[in-house]
Amino acid sequence: MPEDLSDLISMTRTLGQPAMDYVIIGEGNTSMRIDDASFYVKASGHQMHGISEDGFVALRLAPMLAMLDDPPQTLSEQKRITASAVLRTDASGEGLSPSIEVSFHAMLLKDCDVRFVGHTHPTAVNQIMCSEYAADFALKRRFPDEVVLYGPQSVLVPYADPGLPLAIIMRQRVHEFMAAHGEAPKLILLENHGMIALGDSPTEILNITAMAVKAARIHVGALLTGKPTYLPEAEVWHVYRRPDEIHRRNLFVDGSTNR
Repeated sequence: MPEDLSDLISMTRTLGQPAMDYVIIGEGNTSMRIDDASFYVKASGHQMHGISEDGFVALRLAPMLAMLDDPPQTLSEQKRITASAVLRTDASGEGLSPSIEVSFHAMLLKDCDVRFVGHTHPTAVNQIMCSEYAADFALKRRFPDEVVLYGPQSVLVPYADPGLPLAIIMRQRVHEFMAAHGEAPKLILLENHGMIALGDSPTEILNITAMAVKAARIHVGALLTGKPTYLPEAEVWHVYRRPDEIHRRNLFVDGSTNR
């Protein structure tokens, strides 16, 4: 088994642990860039919990990205193009079918220049994504470690049909964020759907996901006790730009959790 795929498997299994309450049954998907031309993504129908090497598909990036620029007119044509991009088969010689979300994984790995993507549906986060408070949660911060782990703001994507339609609107929102902030997002929030963590290591994906879930629980708790309060914008940017916090953020990517 390729060493990097082993890392992806371990990350996916952790995100899929039932005790985490991030996903159930076949929910969620993960991906990893192999090189500039190809990537792995979770196969359709496989559960994240207990997933093995056979639960991932390797694909070429170019055909998946081309569909975002020139969307196929029919679902059958979309499936044909996706199948043509697959680089490996399962043990029986049959082609593996990638997750329906394969398009946005390809886009995020390429456009945001990250190595790993983790998409989950945590109950705590979806309590907010399925409410009128989604924008507040995405655009404001409640405590410093949110800022350290995934930045002053997150991308908020309105609900769209999972698959290529979602990837197209997500790319638009991500590019708008990058134009405004001068960097790629670390956290993408999907209305009535879930969340996506972007990072350069499995540890970074796990840390961002855990912190978003903690923040969601705090946000819901604050709503129950009255009106949530937020860090002032000036303080958010102060925390984000502090040299010691930048150093700590870099350590979190490598696996350190010490303050």
